[in-house]
Amino acid sequence: MRRAVRSTHSGLLSLAALALAACGMPDEPAESLAATRNDPALQTNGLGAFAHVTVGVANLDEVLGLWRDVFGLEVVATRDGPDASLGGLWNLAPDRIARQALLRTPGLDTGAVHFIEFRDPDPPVRAGAEVFDRVPKNLDIYTADLPAKYDDLLARGFEFRSHWAEMPGPGGITFREVQMPGHDDTNIVLLELVGQEYPFSPTGYAGIGPLITVVADADTENRFYTQVLGLEELMQFALAGPETEKMIGLPPGAALVFHVLGAESDPMGRIELVEYQRTQGTDRYALAKPPATGTLHVTWQVDDLAGLRTRLARHGVAVTEHGDIDAIFGAGPLISFNSPGGLRIEVQERRNQFPPNR
Repeated sequence: MRRAVRSTHSGLLSLAALALAACGMPDEPAESLAATRNDPALQTNGLGAFAHVTVGVANLDEVLGLWRDVFGLEVVATRDGPDASLGGLWNLAPDRIARQALLRTPGLDTGAVHFIEFRDPDPPVRAGAEVFDRVPKNLDIYTADLPAKYDDLLARGFEFRSHWAEMPGPGGITFREVQMPGHDDTNIVLLELVGQEYPFSPTGYAGIGPLITVVADADTENRFYTQVLGLEELMQFALAGPETEKMIGLPPGAALVFHVLGAESDPMGRIELVEYQRTQGTDRYALAKPPATGTLHVTWQVDDLAGLRTRLARHGVAVTEHGDIDAIFGAGPLISFNSPGGLRIEVQERRNQFPPNR
């Protein structure tokens, strides 16, 4: 974990912050999306909020020092030593997996984080990445009293990409945010919606809220998540113009398109799609696989895989059946596939969830 203080005041804003600032109320969905939302099968079997995101790490002790000791997330389960089940799932030798920890906001079963320390890990997924490279990008954490959190983290020796910023959002809500360079080239965004109540940890943090993924075609990706996976589209909008270019550091004429997806009833476990238009970003999704470090993939858990299997087959999505997987996050049949943009998605039919430490 980097401890040297390096804070600037560049006014850099996160994509989640831009999302709140740019839109008043979410746009009305197109007719096709409205039809999707009204599909009884999707209303019954839509995936909703994701269960957890998997992050490869080089040093689990340092990671726990941040996420457990500072952010106050609950350690739900740990595993030490080789893992034959996950090794088979990811086509790895079991002994490449050294240690694991599953953390969540206390009391919640969505938006958790599965950290895995690999032996001889591959380089970080985002090492040397440009702002508009296509890759799993930000891990967003909700917080209370961000100015106090910012001062506390600075005092502990953590660094930020900018000073925290405050802006008006939709419906009269004020929000504050700051970006924090994380371990293993992750990017952690602390986000406060002033006056909004979340089930915070004892130290005043909650997450993962949105996982931000940069894609080449946000509309295609959005249709996949809504029409195939049954997520709700909670927000969509675009940003362009000189102010946006200056704020984000984009070349002239570039623009951004956003879609926020998940469950309206759950602020955790959401997917935020971002498309940087008229830019030449590198596709890094092929790097986001074990044993790399950084954000790798996302996992949902469902009561029954049958409905999802049918929708995936109807839309021609290539699916890998992995059989029963006994993992730190639960046991049961698991399938995997990729989004059109390249994000690996795993979905497990749960027989049990968040098992005790072992």
